Amino acid sequence: TYYQMGYFAPKGAGDRIKSEGVERFRERIAALRPDLADRVDAIGSLDDLHWLDVRLDRLQRWYIDGLLCIGDAAHAMSPAGGVGINLAIQDAVAAAARLAPALLRGKVTVQDLAAVQRRRQLPTVIIQSVQRLMHRGVFIPLFTGKRSGPPAALMYLARHVPVLMGLLPRMIAHGPLPEHAPAFARRMDAGPGKVPGTD
Repeated sequence: TYYQMGYFAPKGAGDRIKSEGVERFRERIAALRPDLADRVDAIGSLDDLHWLDVRLDRLQRWYIDGLLCIGDAAHAMSPAGGVGINLAIQDAVAAAARLAPALLRGKVTVQDLAAVQRRRQLPTVIIQSVQRLMHRGVFIPLFTGKRSGPPAALMYLARHVPVLMGLLPRMIAHGPLPEHAPAFARRMDAGPGKVPGTD
């Protein structure tokens, strides 16, 4: 059985963790997750860990003539909420919808590239703003010991206010401006046992 987990630490804590050594790190994981205490020896050394420097930023301009940046190339996301991949896929869908006709015409203009950024910039700003709030309101207070969990009021609202109960899962799954595959990219039902696009 393979286990993978994330361990959030404040900026700059990597050096301290490395100086304490692998045994101290194993103890820390076992204390946090007693159900995994019998598996922490699977961490052979601190070289088994992959350090991720969390950044929240974005390019001011996602394109130049002949190049369009989308996903992480255009906007670095925090792992908070696990939404980075969804945002990147939606960027790709928006790019396909806008650029495919231009590619078929044989001419993609800077205006076409700018249109993709205009379409995807607002969802990116919204999601990054929510992630910043999560960092400031939840993660930083946890790291500094000022709080032992998410704010009680926030948890109450998330569990008891119907509109909020559905909002967070929808935002994570679809984002604030969901993209839909253009008609040319949708699968057509070819019937039982047949592959679409073949005769």
